[in-house]
Amino acid sequence: MGKGLKIRMSNYLAHALIFHLIVFQGVILLVILSNIRILHHSRGHIPPSVFPMVSILVPARNEEQNIASCVRSLLAQDYPFFEVLVLDDRSEDGTGSILEKLAGSQPGLRVLQGAAPPGDLPGKNWACSQLARQAQGDLLFFTDADTRHKPGTLRAFVTALEGEQADLLTGFPCQEVHTWGERLLVPFFSWAMLCFIPLVLAYRLRLPALASAVGQGLLFRREAYWTVGGHIQAGSSIVDDLVLARRIKAAGLRWRVTFAADLVSCRMYQESQAAMDGFEKNLFAAFDFRLLPFLFVFIWLAVMFWEPMIVLLASLFGLAPQARADELIACLGLSLLVWLVPYMDLRLPFWLAFLYPLTILSTEVVALQSLYHSLRGGLSWKGRSIPPPRWRWL
Repeated sequence: MGKGLKIRMSNYLAHALIFHLIVFQGVILLVILSNIRILHHSRGHIPPSVFPMVSILVPARNEEQNIASCVRSLLAQDYPFFEVLVLDDRSEDGTGSILEKLAGSQPGLRVLQGAAPPGDLPGKNWACSQLARQAQGDLLFFTDADTRHKPGTLRAFVTALEGEQADLLTGFPCQEVHTWGERLLVPFFSWAMLCFIPLVLAYRLRLPALASAVGQGLLFRREAYWTVGGHIQAGSSIVDDLVLARRIKAAGLRWRVTFAADLVSCRMYQESQAAMDGFEKNLFAAFDFRLLPFLFVFIWLAVMFWEPMIVLLASLFGLAPQARADELIACLGLSLLVWLVPYMDLRLPFWLAFLYPLTILSTEVVALQSLYHSLRGGLSWKGRSIPPPRWRWL
């Protein structure tokens, strides 16, 4: 009985599971191709006859390395009616003095001084809320202080928003990665969104869980932003972009995603440790602190991308006689395509796709750290501690 069970288990792992993975990865590849087509199609609309006024809103805390180039790129927008508001969120470095100098020479820039957040509201949510209250535009464009924008960014975003008749438009910037921690971790979120959120369904189904967004580029209609309560209603969440996208969808408003890798670039972190700290903060939070879905997803990712390589290695040593070479080649080939196609569209270095096993391994390690430190209350960001979340099983 024990021997028969071992044979059946070996046959499943070396043959049946590989076949199932081929089918699953084939579906994922179709989702990726469909999503890419939808993202690029949203950039093909005719510009509106009249462009509405846009308020560009930038929260900045301890961003002395980034803020000047970010603000200059925003002030250089090829757009008829816009204002740039930057809030110095009680920075402890030279961010404030840099903004003062810029404001003195740039009449289109308004610099605000951030107040202390009430209660346990995260600093960024409070900063964005203060910015929104001061904004005068019909559209609100939130972006981060570590982004760089091509001159046509605002025009392209507004054209896509109007063409798609959206209430919220977001997009995937080109992520700049220089250290190994950045290369292995930073692309994961954009990759995961392209793979696992089929936009053809997400646009049609009123399921908030299918909505996602990137805080480096959020363009709201003013009335839609306030209809869902704005950043203040994101509460204590540290993934405000996801929360706002899901609130937009739950309210029956129109959420859309566009191609933005040719318009916006961002270096989220300046070193490997900073990338690890950032992902520790965000990974468990992205699942709304739901333990079982979080564990299931990361276990399944490990199975999907590591199990075929383990079977291949075992077969080379004669330990997996049930394995079939054609299935393994198909499975590993699809695994590579599932990474290579999104990376090329996101304008990431294509050779990083070949390192997907290390990306998965690194992300798994950081995911466990995110879970552990979130539950123990050991997370902090930019000098501010993050309180332990209220986690749930489902």
